[in-house]
Formats: sequence, C-alpha cells, structure tokens
Amino acid sequence: MYESFYGLTGKPFQLNPDPAFFFGSRGHKRAYAYLQYGLYQSEGFIVITGEIGAGKTTIVRSLLEHLESDKVVAAQLVSTQLDADDLLRAVGLAYGLPVRTVTKAILLGSLEAFLCKLAMEDKRALLIVDEAQNLTRSAIEELRMLSNFQFGDKALLQSFLVGQPELRAMMQSPHMQQLRQRIIASYHLGPLDKDETQTYVEHRLKHVGWADDPQFEPGCFEQIHELSGGIPRRINTLCDRLLLAGFLAERHKLDVGDVAAIGRELKEELGPGGRSEKSLEGGKASASKTQGAASKAANGDDIQAQFRSIEDRIDRLDKTVGTAVEMLHGMLHGDAASKPDTPVER
Repeated sequence: MYESFYGLTGKPFQLNPDPAFFFGSRGHKRAYAYLQYGLYQSEGFIVITGEIGAGKTTIVRSLLEHLESDKVVAAQLVSTQLDADDLLRAVGLAYGLPVRTVTKAILLGSLEAFLCKLAMEDKRALLIVDEAQNLTRSAIEELRMLSNFQFGDKALLQSFLVGQPELRAMMQSPHMQQLRQRIIASYHLGPLDKDETQTYVEHRLKHVGWADDPQFEPGCFEQIHELSGGIPRRINTLCDRLLLAGFLAERHKLDVGDVAAIGRELKEELGPGGRSEKSLEGGKASASKTQGAASKAANGDDIQAQFRSIEDRIDRLDKTVGTAVEMLHGMLHGDAASKPDTPVER
C-alpha cells in the first residue's frame, strides 16, 4: 500500500526469505563463508544455527542461487518432524525418486544408485536440512549413515544442517559423538548490532529505490534495534508496519515516537506478556529512575516476546506449506511408485 506513496519499486520488508535482499553483516558473511567452505570440502556436515528470523534461510537460498547446477545437485528438506524411515523417503522425494511404496532396503538401494550415477556424471549431491533441531535421534542417525555412501574415495552425499539454537545443544549430547566427528564446521548466527540494524534497514530500502523518502530522524534506528533485538525478521515486521503507518498519516518524516507507537500497537494486538507485566510491577516498586529504566527494558522484552509469537506462527505455516509440497511431489510420482518394484540399474 505504501510503496507508491514513498516512490518505492517494491515491498522492502517482506517476511518471506528472499536472496535478492541478502544483507552481508559480519555474521551473515561468516555463515555464508562456512557454507562455501563446506561445498569446497565436498563431504561431511556443516551446521548453521541461529534464532528464529535471524536470516538462516535467506543465507541458504542465496547459496543455492549461486550453485553451479551442472556440478551440484541440491535438495532441501523443510519439514523435519518425521521418524527415521519417513525422513529417508523425504530425502528420496526431494531428489525426485519414486519411493512412496518401496521397502527401506529398496529405498536405500535407490538412493545409493542415484548418488553413484551423479558421481559418474562428475556431479555432487548436496542435502540441506532446515529446522534440523526437530530431527529425532534415529533420523539424525539415518542422515549419518547416508554420509557413509562412497564412490571410490569420494563421498556421495554432503549435508548442511540448519536450525535454531536447540540444534547446538543436540550436537553436544553424548549420543551425537559419531556425528560430531563428521562435522567439518559449525557457526551460530547472532543478531545484528545497532549500526548493522541501520545499515540493514537502509539496504533493504535502497534495493527498492529508496531516495530518502521517508526520512528517519535521529534515534529511530536505535529504537528499532532495541525493540527488535537485532533479529532481521523482527526488524522487517516493525519497519513494514512503520511505513504503513507513515503512509496512512501521509507523513514523509518518521521519528522515535512513530517507532515507539508501532511497538505499542503490536503489543496491544498480540496481547500482554506475563513476564513483562511482572517486570513492570517490579519497576513500580523501585525509585523513579530505576522505574523508568525497568519499564523501558520490560517494554523492549515484551515487544520481543510478541515478535517471537509472530515468528512461531510463521514457522508453523512454513512447515505446513513444506509438508503440502512434499505430498504433492509424492502424488506426482505416484504412478511410478505404484508400479511393481524393480531392481535399480547400477
């Protein structure tokens, strides 16, 4: 709605990951470099973790856009709440194999044959597992076993595991020792700092033709950083609503009060947060100076809690869409899968 009012050529703060808006903060550049390093190694696992909305999926999609398709055949899993056998079928479907009704033995044979065929064509297979923190222990073990497939002295499958901070804790558990030995590199993607937050907002605006309309008065970006915690998706949510409010008020200059108003608006829409209310009550019992600081911190915590609620809903939607895509993919290959099983040519 506000794009034409501000002379923009597109929507700068969409929530869906778009590699065209890739922002190279220090953390994002480092995470991207780790993935590139993994590709160069052509084996093992690379693990990338980060908070919900930190930009992990955007990094992965940016990498996929720059892959040489004649050398690397990539597949991505976005629905990982599966048991071990279903995960294997999901991997088969991701690579276009008819695996819906076959036994596990035939499934593994088909996967190995497919990967060997790629190797003979001088190609490599890359598997990207998103939301990997949802994997069960048995599912992770199946992924580790797939990494054992070899053609001569070359590994047939390389995997990137991308997930939330819980994935880091999973990797440290005793039963993950064998997988840890296969991890080439891992990196945790943190939030943007204050300066990066401003650069990030301006980067996205400039990508759609921003010419300093709207103008942001001093303090706006610091407030945006405080309310969003430096998490890109939260920044997008806040800034999208901020520009919408500016358009509705026909304003071409935005200030700290506008940002704070959007923060309060989001808080009211999503409801109060129990933890923040307790913080506010504690602030009222303190001296006036302490009360102001506590209230400000509580408000920031509350807004971040509301953003996390939005992010959880978006992630659940992403998983639902991913599952639907996998089901449709399976239906497309249904005719081939329903035929009597035949040995796979090797």
